[in-house]
Amino acid sequence: MDTLTHALSGALAARATAPTTAPLRAIPRRVAAGFFACAAPDLDFVIGFLGPVEYLQFHRGVTHSLLMLPLWALPLAWVLAKLLREPGGWRALYGICALALCAHIVGDLITSFGTMVLAPFSDWRASIGTTFIIDLWFSGIIVAGLIAAAVFRRTRLPAIVASVLLAGYVGLQWNQKQRAEEIGRLYAAARGLAGATVHALPRPVSPFNWTVFVSDETTHHFAHINLLRQAPRALAADDGFIARLDAAYLPAAQARWETRSRYGEAASTRALAQQAWNAPRLAFFRWFADKPAFDGVTEGSTCVWFADLRFLTPGRENMPFRYGVCRAREDAPWLAYQRAGPTGRTRVEALD
Repeated sequence: MDTLTHALSGALAARATAPTTAPLRAIPRRVAAGFFACAAPDLDFVIGFLGPVEYLQFHRGVTHSLLMLPLWALPLAWVLAKLLREPGGWRALYGICALALCAHIVGDLITSFGTMVLAPFSDWRASIGTTFIIDLWFSGIIVAGLIAAAVFRRTRLPAIVASVLLAGYVGLQWNQKQRAEEIGRLYAAARGLAGATVHALPRPVSPFNWTVFVSDETTHHFAHINLLRQAPRALAADDGFIARLDAAYLPAAQARWETRSRYGEAASTRALAQQAWNAPRLAFFRWFADKPAFDGVTEGSTCVWFADLRFLTPGRENMPFRYGVCRAREDAPWLAYQRAGPTGRTRVEALD
């Protein structure tokens, strides 16, 4: 989830859980504490300055850990009590800071990126995958709840109603995810893809937009589907970016299934791709990528590239998180690189 939506959800949670006996003058401090505390875990963006590999390995790590939550809530409560001049000190804000941190973790869990909720003791990445990372409907419910709470500031009812609606919206998305995965199971059965796994990932613009994956050890079959549409969305010449994003998702009956291989389709490159994929320097990407796929060979067959299809969004020119390995000659070691555009590359140092 984007950081602003996290912060707003923390403010909403703070208002919804405010004690009915709390004086009105104390509510703004509580809401502000929820806002800043819920945004705080994303301070781990500074890891990106260390390098792209470190970002993949540690983003949504210890700052997003349920195990570390009680510890992080303490310095947050202390700092916010000083900044907000809370008369009750850090103890008065500890509970709301802990709640806001929990709200942040849950907000990231419902996306498909993955969150290390057991860090630092495990690098397992949990993901429910009901909600796209930027969901304007999700954010809109929060904003509407906060506006209503500001208008009717003597009661926490608007914030409670918005919180219930938010939970209901995620429940709707979960239901749509099950529907999308059923389409994938029917596709797998019709083509005899026994043993294939089926997974549906949320996409932007609408809770009815999904990419359905049917995957085995070597191949991904996938389609971009809208579960509500009966006919494709027609685009006008002056339609903008959002409309173009949305138009890629077709009715299930008209779905266009595509295929991407983990190691490529050509026999001439498959062995090379398998060797590159298993290179020690690419271990970080093997750990991270949930839908890995071959992304090409460049520069005289010295660079082999891979992508994570979780981040394939129709209408978006550049897909993030594309990595590969290159070598100067056949007997040289593979070195890890990040792909930038169709031809560019940046050397990265994968951690041992």
